[in-house]
Amino acid sequence: MASTIRVRATSAGDKTEVQSLIQHPMDSGFVKDAKGETIPPHYIEIVTFEHDGKTVFTAFWGPAVAKDPYLKFSFTGGKKGDDLKVSWVDNLGTSESSVSKIQ
Repeated sequence: MASTIRVRATSAGDKTEVQSLIQHPMDSGFVKDAKGETIPPHYIEIVTFEHDGKTVFTAFWGPAVAKDPYLKFSFTGGKKGDDLKVSWVDNLGTSESSVSKIQ
């Protein structure tokens, strides 16, 4: 199965800029399908980015976040070739993580 997480991290000087796209339905629990039945809630609750064993970014999300969420942030201390780990957990207990290299 292909990863649902796409990450691009680029380092320039002391600053590392991270862009991430996560494929997830992010269903709120308030939308109905074609048959008129409510689609149960299914959304990411926690997204975490780690560099060198330390958390550099955490997001606590809920049902109001759009499908396939994109986020962008920067942190200091990353260098080219370092690993950046991203992981998420949703309200159904599903989780995924991915490690990418800083460019």
